[in-house]
Amino acid sequence: MPNKISLIIPAAGWATRMRPQTWTKPKPLVSVAGRTVLDHLLDSFHTLPDPQAVETVIIYSPGVGAEQIPPYMKEQYPQSKVSFVLQPEMKGQAHALLLARQHLAGPVIVCFSDTLLEADFSILGGADVPCIAWVKTVPDPRRFGVAEVDEHGSVTRLVEKPISDENKRVVVGCYYFPEGRDLLSAIEEQIRSGRSMRGEYYLTETINLMLERGMKMRTAEADAWLDTGTIEATLETNRHLLARLPASLPDYLDEQACRKLGLKIVPPVAIHATSIINQATIGPNASIGAGCIISNARVADSILEAGVTLQDIALQGCFIGRRTVVKGRRAEDPPVKLNLGDDCSLDLK
Repeated sequence: MPNKISLIIPAAGWATRMRPQTWTKPKPLVSVAGRTVLDHLLDSFHTLPDPQAVETVIIYSPGVGAEQIPPYMKEQYPQSKVSFVLQPEMKGQAHALLLARQHLAGPVIVCFSDTLLEADFSILGGADVPCIAWVKTVPDPRRFGVAEVDEHGSVTRLVEKPISDENKRVVVGCYYFPEGRDLLSAIEEQIRSGRSMRGEYYLTETINLMLERGMKMRTAEADAWLDTGTIEATLETNRHLLARLPASLPDYLDEQACRKLGLKIVPPVAIHATSIINQATIGPNASIGAGCIISNARVADSILEAGVTLQDIALQGCFIGRRTVVKGRRAEDPPVKLNLGDDCSLDLK
């Protein structure tokens, strides 16, 4: 692999399907399995041949994205080379990449911010690696986009929301381009010719244009494809990631530490070491953020972000935003299902 590679993460957009969580924070900073979505995404690329040679470029929206993503990256990744690009108008993925034109030179990976995947990126270390679209085989591909390939395994075109379910190779939103200038040239032609849908310029159309020009592209199978585009999908991703957490996670209690503190847990769980928990059962599939205070409660299949207070309540299938307070009547009552954003207060007495 060349000395430098650009990892471009389009993270603009309003993430309306993740509200109320995204009223006060951008979707990449939503919590899942003890860390932000953005942390998990960046971890996905640890198998790159030379991770130190990666320049990360994050494209974000005005508002909470512009306010929160740059300081978060500077605090959490001070040694990494990170650049930021603002997309002031939501004109689509290709338009977002056009705004990052200064970074579209040499090899480029484009990975959407709500795409968490498990894949072997060491394949990019070989000689003469062509364009790659990562795919995952799913039972019903009709809600997604698929890659059509010829008898030699080369991609011929990408199709959004196919009518038939015969082709199950769903593109997961991660692509490699050996030369970013070719991508930029196709985007410029796409916008000149008005190849848009509902006023937005999609990367799928850009890639189809490149294929029409003769670009060689193949697919690579992702080991796992995780979605954080909706609350339900994020809870499902939370379950998947918790089951695969290392035995020791920085700042989080491992199972042995939980037992020593007398916590009643049903693994898998992720409990931040600064949380205070009394007379509660945590798990399975529960993520408890920093500084939570939980008493006389049951929490299962849920995400609690930092600073949540729970008292006398049973929760299941919940997403509770930062610093929110929830009080009930008794932990023995049937569990409730809640989706509460940051700084809320709910008393069910």
